[in-house]
Amino acid sequence: MSKQPTRAARRSFMRSAAAAAATGVAAPMALNLAATGQAAAATAQDYKALVCVFLYGGNDNYNTVVPYDLASYNEYARMRGSLALGHGSLASHVLNPDNGLDGGRQFALALQLTGLHEIWTEGNMGVLMNVGPLVVPTSKADYASSRVPLPPKLFSHNDQQSVWQSLAAEGATTGWGGRMADLFADANQNQIFTSMSLNGNAVMLSGEHTVQYQMSPSGPVTLNGQRYDVYRHPAVSQMIEQLVTTNVTGHQMSEIYSEVARRSIAANDVLTGAMASVDSFTTAQHTSELGEQLSRVATVIAARNQLGMKRQVFFVGLGGFDHHDGLAANHPVLMKTLDDALSSFYRTTQELGVADNVTTFTASDFGRTLSGNGDGTDHGWGGHHFMIGGAVKGRSIYGQVPELGDDGPDDVGRGRLLPSTSVEQMSATLGSWFGVSNTELDDIFPRLSEFSERDLGMFNT
Repeated sequence: MSKQPTRAARRSFMRSAAAAAATGVAAPMALNLAATGQAAAATAQDYKALVCVFLYGGNDNYNTVVPYDLASYNEYARMRGSLALGHGSLASHVLNPDNGLDGGRQFALALQLTGLHEIWTEGNMGVLMNVGPLVVPTSKADYASSRVPLPPKLFSHNDQQSVWQSLAAEGATTGWGGRMADLFADANQNQIFTSMSLNGNAVMLSGEHTVQYQMSPSGPVTLNGQRYDVYRHPAVSQMIEQLVTTNVTGHQMSEIYSEVARRSIAANDVLTGAMASVDSFTTAQHTSELGEQLSRVATVIAARNQLGMKRQVFFVGLGGFDHHDGLAANHPVLMKTLDDALSSFYRTTQELGVADNVTTFTASDFGRTLSGNGDGTDHGWGGHHFMIGGAVKGRSIYGQVPELGDDGPDDVGRGRLLPSTSVEQMSATLGSWFGVSNTELDDIFPRLSEFSERDLGMFNT
């Protein structure tokens, strides 16, 4: 049985990587591909997948998970003004959590989240309240007096996207999903498909020795020379492929480039063949780009046995959430898009018989202000997120429910929520379900030890 890598082994690998880069022979992608499998991996007998759905721009959490008990709703409506959703219209989407809430607190889902409300009612979705980047547990007094370290560049899109995905400011080179993929790469027959993005480059999926495999919502991206017969002559296409995969100069950089090209083409062929062997789904998912991304994720999961996969981390994304204006008109449209895509994807995992093996969760740059700026809301901090899957202890609300009100204990200005749960606590809980040991959780999440609660209890054991 293979053992998990020691920290010293990883440091040794990184030193060798740095030495190679210093000589000019190791482009990051080439180095990652060449090194895949060099560091030992955790073993896995079953199949599990994590699917991150990133809501770019900063989702308005107050109009997604809406305060509903009368006292909280009245404060919400007072501070929101015309942006507040109608109390009566939310009655059909009230959440009645099995774990109950103190003080008679209640919440309701946005009206467009009909499919997710059904999944909640079935017991397969949970809501995590007021989660966001933290360096250490932070009180409002800590924040006001700057007596504890804070996440870098709060309220900045790029930096907070990076902190959510990598636990570091913009410019980070590895993410927590990629670092988990490092541990499990050797458990997979095709290691290159351990971490996969359907939404471009995502630092969350970059590991120390694994590289994310990117494909488009329409499927694997092939070399144009392969996709089309150049000048309608297959011999020309074959020659182009030979040129990009052959080290014609004898130079080390050329050798690395040709090896990357060979592996890329081979990986594309393997993935295309495996996906083509999968039967079509009865659940339609092609109503939006997000739906198409998740449909491709479902196809890859359906092909897991052909690909020899035991652990995978996926990343998809939906943009348009930066509603400084147009919130009332545009946010409901995005909620409908999100609901259609997430509920359809979950139903497909049921159809495939892997609902217990796939956990989908949302993330975003930050939440938004409770008070409006006229036609929209501004950048906030903490926000509410969904956990969906058969392994989730659903119909439950996790984390600390924030108090609403001007200058309240959870308000650092205009209803910006001071997070009560850190991204590291949320991510480590996902990692624990994924199979990461306690020792490796501390390695992947370096600030986890600052928080007393390591596991938020969101999964069935």
